[in-house]
Amino acid sequence: MQDELFDFTGKVVMVTGGSRGLGLEMVRAFAKRGADVVITSRKAESCEAAAAEVRAMGRRALAYGAHVGHWDELPGLVDAAYAEFGKVDILINNAGMSPLAPSSLETSEELFDKVIGVNFKGPFRLSALVGSRMFAAGGGCIINVSSSGAIRPQPRFGPYAGAKAALNAITEVFSKEYAPTVRVNTISAGPFLTDIAKAWTEERRNKRDNAAGRVGDPKEIVTAALYLASPASSFTHGSMIRVDGGLP
Repeated sequence: MQDELFDFTGKVVMVTGGSRGLGLEMVRAFAKRGADVVITSRKAESCEAAAAEVRAMGRRALAYGAHVGHWDELPGLVDAAYAEFGKVDILINNAGMSPLAPSSLETSEELFDKVIGVNFKGPFRLSALVGSRMFAAGGGCIINVSSSGAIRPQPRFGPYAGAKAALNAITEVFSKEYAPTVRVNTISAGPFLTDIAKAWTEERRNKRDNAAGRVGDPKEIVTAALYLASPASSFTHGSMIRVDGGLP
């Protein structure tokens, strides 16, 4: 029996970076609970594979290849979603990239611009394009997937930390701009065993200096996303939920 608080039947969810990692787990979770899904990432074939999985659950899915860091590609994504489904009820700005640099001095302009584009510029533009339509239609929900790096910044990923801190800031911006009918909130994600973890040492994969003493399984992001997207969080606006195992 479906829990009525987490029944997304008739809802349309757009997930950026939805073909793998945390994004794919959220796609699966919403589809299992009745939602139709727009899946976008840079690789159209990966989006289509994820969409096939959703369709096998009996839900509709649109796969759309787009680079969220490219401003001019985003109107086409939004138009395609609205042409297919007529609406977007929930936007999850999940796509991100977090490459390390040898030092701040050795960070190239190209790397800087890519990191800012994917982690900040894209979510800003999509939130404006979709959020304005949500507001005109009477409501919706935007969830920004940020990072513990924004509140626990370290050398070697300064642009990433800055971009995610900026993402946290625009959560409040859009929460106020499209208030009260469009709710905008942030999930501050800690370390998870996604593709990025393949480059970690065995020790980093198995032990962390947080209250949980470990990194997260991608499935552990799901509950926070479902809560923020559901009517159960109707009084939650402009907030940040930390899902990081209790970082110090």
